[in-house]
Amino acid sequence: MNTAAMNTEWRDTRRYWWLLSTLTMLLPVGAVLMVDLTGWPVMWWFGFLFVFGVIPLFDVLLGEETANPPEDRVSELERDRYYRYAVYISVPMLYGAFVYAAWVAGTWTLPWYSYLGLAISTGCATGIAINTGHELGHKNDRLEKWLAKLVLAPVFYGHFFVEHNRGHHVRVSTPEDPASSRFGESFWEFLPRTVLGSLKSAWHLEKQRLERQGKSVWHWRNDNLQAWGLSVLLWGALIVWLGWAVLPFLIIQSLFGFQLLEVVNYLEHYGLLRQKKENGRYERCSPEHSWNSNRRVTNIFLYQLQRHSDHHAYPTRSYQALRHFDESPQLPGGYASMILLAWIPPLWFRVMDHRVVAHHNGDMSRANIKPSIRDRVIAQYS
Repeated sequence: MNTAAMNTEWRDTRRYWWLLSTLTMLLPVGAVLMVDLTGWPVMWWFGFLFVFGVIPLFDVLLGEETANPPEDRVSELERDRYYRYAVYISVPMLYGAFVYAAWVAGTWTLPWYSYLGLAISTGCATGIAINTGHELGHKNDRLEKWLAKLVLAPVFYGHFFVEHNRGHHVRVSTPEDPASSRFGESFWEFLPRTVLGSLKSAWHLEKQRLERQGKSVWHWRNDNLQAWGLSVLLWGALIVWLGWAVLPFLIIQSLFGFQLLEVVNYLEHYGLLRQKKENGRYERCSPEHSWNSNRRVTNIFLYQLQRHSDHHAYPTRSYQALRHFDESPQLPGGYASMILLAWIPPLWFRVMDHRVVAHHNGDMSRANIKPSIRDRVIAQYS
């Protein structure tokens, strides 16, 4: 059969599986239901158990998916509004589950470990929702940009809307990017650096943008202020309705949620470096500058975020059309299992450091290395 005929017959076999990503918004509701069904207090942690137990297990059982859509079908995929609606419906599902979980936390009498489990289960949902905001925020549609800010409001991390699109995508895999981790840098070292650096960068980017328009950084059109304002309104309304008992829940789910974003940032570019050209500018971001994974289950739940190199090369390319590249460095597992490793630095270094060295063919002068150990690492592998 010729290629043209094969392309004509091609269809997206995962078309309806993408809806599973929206169901992750309901993880805190699942926690309450599982406690009712089983009577087991551990089920308050259902969100955590599902994300870091069930998903990695099915990643192993169902393996990888490396097939790409035919290029002559990509424009058709991009025009199909079904894929956008499949993202849109996650927004009301997130808010319904989030408000319900806050009501449970604020009105039910729970022991501390159950309260904490509910907050962490909710943080799993709001953390994954940041990826929904990521998918929406990359589009030029005005509605989608506002939906992105709404999705980021529960976790109080709205500046990601600015920093990711106009900061991270410009500086990715360079020492100047606070969201690109360095060889030898543990996640727990990376976390405060990226949180503070991203916040500072987002504010600076909006200050520059508004100054070009002759406006103050405190103008209401500041995207950071708009996004944070939505969080203040949401959290404030919940506190007025449910009382101060809900505040620890809001803080815990936020902390856990945004560290999920940052641990994903940590593993996506660990030790990878774009080289500087003779004119002092960095080379264009290519597939070799992002760690990828083709574990099919995690890709379904994260809108193919793991096909990260294609995303950086074409930021507006929709999730259903993202491609695998053979030249991209590959993670040994899906994001869910790699996050567990990143939380335990000795395991992370044991699994990943030799892969960074191999990717650079032993020339560690081409790697993004923690400054305090750079000379030693280069000498060790020279």
